[in-house]
Amino acid sequence: MIAADILTAFPEIALAVWALGALLAGAYGGGDRIAGPLMWLTAGLFLLLAMWIGISPAGTREAFNGLFVNDPVARFAKITILASAAAVMLMGQDYLTRRDLMRFEYPILITLAVLGMLLMVSASDLIALYMGLELQSLALYVVAAMRRDSVKSTEAGLKYFILGSLASGTLLYGASITYGYAGTTQFAGILATIADGDMPLGLLVGLVFMLAGLAFKISAVPFHMWTPDVYEGAPTPITAFFATAPKVAAVVLLARLVHDAFGTVPGDWGQILAFLAVASMFLGAITAVGQKDIKRLMAYSSIAHMGYAMVGLAAGTATGVQAALIYLAIYVTMNIGTFAFILGMEREGRHVTEIASLSMYSRREPAKALALLVLMFSMAGVPPLLGFFGKFAVLWAAVEAGMAWLAIAGVLASVIGAFYYLRIVYLMYFGEEREPLDGRMAPVPLVLLGAAAVIMVVGVINLMGIEGFAILAAADLVN
Repeated sequence: MIAADILTAFPEIALAVWALGALLAGAYGGGDRIAGPLMWLTAGLFLLLAMWIGISPAGTREAFNGLFVNDPVARFAKITILASAAAVMLMGQDYLTRRDLMRFEYPILITLAVLGMLLMVSASDLIALYMGLELQSLALYVVAAMRRDSVKSTEAGLKYFILGSLASGTLLYGASITYGYAGTTQFAGILATIADGDMPLGLLVGLVFMLAGLAFKISAVPFHMWTPDVYEGAPTPITAFFATAPKVAAVVLLARLVHDAFGTVPGDWGQILAFLAVASMFLGAITAVGQKDIKRLMAYSSIAHMGYAMVGLAAGTATGVQAALIYLAIYVTMNIGTFAFILGMEREGRHVTEIASLSMYSRREPAKALALLVLMFSMAGVPPLLGFFGKFAVLWAAVEAGMAWLAIAGVLASVIGAFYYLRIVYLMYFGEEREPLDGRMAPVPLVLLGAAAVIMVVGVINLMGIEGFAILAAADLVN
């Protein structure tokens, strides 16, 4: 039994052992001198584990008396989380090294955060859910404030910690109420207490509190207030990490909670998710219009994109979950490419994040400008790029579920959001000449920028090959 449990949770155990070993090596060995090699080794471990998960036997396996489940949706999420975390770590190494921010604790904290995310997407019990969520959050609180000589970074870490603690308390309170009414913390047991689709009021209250706590983790409105300040204040590689892997983990955890524990009453939680989706799409789109800093713009962009992902979940169907998973994979790819570009925005050795600094950038760097153009068009949902098909999938899932009004709201928000993406393109090609950016992009970010742009173009052929995996994962979750 123990051997089967260990094999089922092998990626999580491997990450935990690696984090402890790296911590001992850093504390008693080379310290910050081993930070660079440790980054590469950690990213390599992430990729190896992602491949191991990809070739592992299909099916659903449980471990630790039902606390942990390894099923298709968990494997889909884990591969996305591990691959995106590896990409973000590698593309940020040059940035951190040149600014004397490379610490051996950084890859260890990222490893612990990723470990928490993997536990989140495999949680089949409220206790396991909370443990994974806190492990992720505690590591991210620290990396958000890693730039100790920056007031903005310290402010970002403090805001994230205070508001994150409030969100964790809200989720834990909801879990406590749910346990009080259901008499169990396991998702299957909670589902069994909901007879004939009639949910007791106490369980509904508990669900609302838990959804509020998880909405904070994906920066959904009205729990988004931390996002712009943290994105702006944290070092750019860490901002890129915030914008990718944690979003996937939180959305998949949200999908697992509502379907595995409350799947027989989609009409109750679907209304809540629909409200969060509409509020996030419109606030993210409208507020981003006035932003002058590209990192703050990406913060509001992430709020809007999480709204689109929740449109798929609000549908309450297998098609909706499938669309949300595909959308998350596309979203992560677009963000990795965009932040790879942002890492290279420099003038006289100083990192620049003002959007106006991109004026006439196409004259100096036509290839990079073209790659960013493709990514911006894809984020705006311009056909025939991959981002269009991601948005179309979630909106069509809402229509099929009888929520045409939600799809219409998504289209309107997308039209508004197109403005700030196209404004960046306009500045690069038609803006007024300003003092040019003179930074040179490191090889890894340059490769990731080009790869992301190419995927947005050629990925429409077979949706990056992920559609079959998303279909299998959604069908297993919604049964």
